[in-house]
Amino acid sequence: MIRPLRSGAALLADVRAAPPGALHLWWLGQSGFLVAWEGRHVLLDPYLSDSLTRKYADTDKPHVRMTELVVDPAALAFADGVTASHAHTDHLDPDTLRALAGVPLVAPEAHRALARERAGAEPLGIDDGETVEVAGFSIAAVPAAHDEIERDAAGRMLHLGYVVRCGPFAVYHAGDTVPYQGQAERVGAVDVALLPINGRRPERRVAGNLWGDEAAELAHAIGARVAVPMHFEQFAFNTEPPDAFAAACERLGQPYRVLRAGERLSVTPR
Repeated sequence: MIRPLRSGAALLADVRAAPPGALHLWWLGQSGFLVAWEGRHVLLDPYLSDSLTRKYADTDKPHVRMTELVVDPAALAFADGVTASHAHTDHLDPDTLRALAGVPLVAPEAHRALARERAGAEPLGIDDGETVEVAGFSIAAVPAAHDEIERDAAGRMLHLGYVVRCGPFAVYHAGDTVPYQGQAERVGAVDVALLPINGRRPERRVAGNLWGDEAAELAHAIGARVAVPMHFEQFAFNTEPPDAFAAACERLGQPYRVLRAGERLSVTPR
């Protein structure tokens, strides 16, 4: 089992100690991040439970946890908002969301009913090209292709990425996605790119994501000041090491940071 760099009380102390004037992000494992700017906080796709491990325990696709849980989600109920990029439980987790009762949830409009059921409250629905405002965070939806761009019968996007803006900063959380035509143009320039790197292996029997080199190339195409890999070291059957991502970033001259769970990344204004 991988131990987080910081967890529990140590993580919360680091959140409280983060100095003003910079953007701060903590990796919470899988695709989850806590983002802080000037005393406000937003959670991006947190999965902070063992709901999937329990669900698949007696199946032919066990979800064996690789990294210890970083923090009890109830301890993050001070957050001003939380996002879910799509309906998969590691992004829209009822156990996590119920523990965050009262924190406004931003979720795809296509999944409004499911998000309401899992969170126990009405979400802020969003679709491709739309923006919502939460406590000074501007959250804009862009397409994600998990394995492909999909829409419901009403034409609403089933998988989204988010560009989160606060003060002078922009953060791209890609959700779960593979490359698609025009992706870099839709995202635009950002300070931080949070990108899945677990790739696509049919034997896993789950929808795929960017490979590490593809994530590095996307970060380079959008001019990210720093690229951060995600969606690895959570489940033993569905992970990839960050080596290929790091090697591609080095080759491209793309600044990057591979975080440990519970580790903070701080970015100062340009």
